[in-house]
Amino acid sequence: MKTIQMTIDEPLLELVDSTAKEMGATRSSFIREALYLALAKHRIEQLEKMHVAGYVQQPVKPGEFDVWESEQFWGNE
Repeated sequence: MKTIQMTIDEPLLELVDSTAKEMGATRSSFIREALYLALAKHRIEQLEKMHVAGYVQQPVKPGEFDVWESEQFWGNE
């Protein structure tokens, strides 16, 4: 593990510290978890953009997924 320095606004730091304390976590572990979550969110956003781009490049053809309609169950039947 590597130690780093960072600049953070005091109101945000107070919120981080109070929330970390409430959760029984250290400031460092709280910030590490927040960074992991931010990176995961970014990755999901990138995958969603790729998904959209794929359908833009190759749109769904009419009837392409009709075979699956009988497999759907919405729980209200």
